[in-house]
Amino acid sequence: MERVRQLVGEMLLYCFVLALLTGGFLAFFYTPSGEVVAYDGGYEPLHGVPMSAAYESILEINFEARGGLLLRRLHHGLSVLLVLGTVVWALLGRFRYAIVVLGLGVLGVLAGYGSADDLLSGTVLGKLPVPWWYGLHLLAASAMGALLVISSRREAAQHPRTLRFVALSLGLTVLAIYWL
Repeated sequence: MERVRQLVGEMLLYCFVLALLTGGFLAFFYTPSGEVVAYDGGYEPLHGVPMSAAYESILEINFEARGGLLLRRLHHGLSVLLVLGTVVWALLGRFRYAIVVLGLGVLGVLAGYGSADDLLSGTVLGKLPVPWWYGLHLLAASAMGALLVISSRREAAQHPRTLRFVALSLGLTVLAIYWL
């Protein structure tokens, strides 16, 4: 059971690294601003519609950045996989880390939605400025990554990784991502 728990933890770490890479790509195109601008991008039906600069940059990622929509969907899928995988990790007995990582994951997902300024803009949560949501998203992701690395190192100190173990965890991670 300990090796299964370690395997799930490794898979979470690999998912986090991929989410970090896709998020890094998306950050090049994202504008964390609540300033109202008129849309002038590639999607014709929205030309001239006033929206936040954050939402306009999301539309630019979706419609104009090469591979942007794919990487944005992959980033979203990886965040869902991280939250679900953390629940499994907690059920396998890694409570101390899993509960904190789960809380940070939910906070990171909520902050990611808030920074897009699309779903939460008309709600009470939408009253918080977009740069705050984006900062909270980055802070939660950083803390989650640190906890996953610490847990992975502690597990590896007790049960050293072998090449077969790493290959299995990478293969299962790819299968889980493909399943999304």
